[in-house]
Amino acid sequence: MHRSHPSISRRKHLMKEMMEDDYELPTENQQIVRVVSSRGNNLHEVETANIEENFLVSMPNKFRKSMWVKRGDFLLIEPIEEGDKVKAEICKILTPEHIKEYTKAGIWPDKFAKKPVQEESSNRNQEDSDCEDDLLPNTNRPLNQESSDEEDDDETSSDED
Repeated sequence: MHRSHPSISRRKHLMKEMMEDDYELPTENQQIVRVVSSRGNNLHEVETANIEENFLVSMPNKFRKSMWVKRGDFLLIEPIEEGDKVKAEICKILTPEHIKEYTKAGIWPDKFAKKPVQEESSNRNQEDSDCEDDLLPNTNRPLNQESSDEEDDDETSSDED
């Protein structure tokens, strides 16, 4: 008889719960936030849509070592009474499907909305033109010295004359 490791079965059930989510809307005391940075030790700094002050939230044991949160992710949190720095605990890690459902329901914060419809249409026209100016430079490669190459070309052409 083969028994699976408890952490593997826990991860399996968490993933199953996340995939079969019924996209339940947040309750009155729950709040949608965006992750600003990870502070380590299962703490994350978040920002809310209405308060300009950032605060820390903790990740519950059931999510640790099976779910990961990175900067820019959206979370559903519930406030906790104990602690002055850590003000809330993560209830749910929101997926793009959650965001669609919350937007349809009209509860998604305007601050976290991606782009207004008018801006998207104007950006599509700009994206259609093959403009490489929007690309960030690749920091893994050395910069090409085009100006030094042009000088070398000028020197070789003057030598030939």
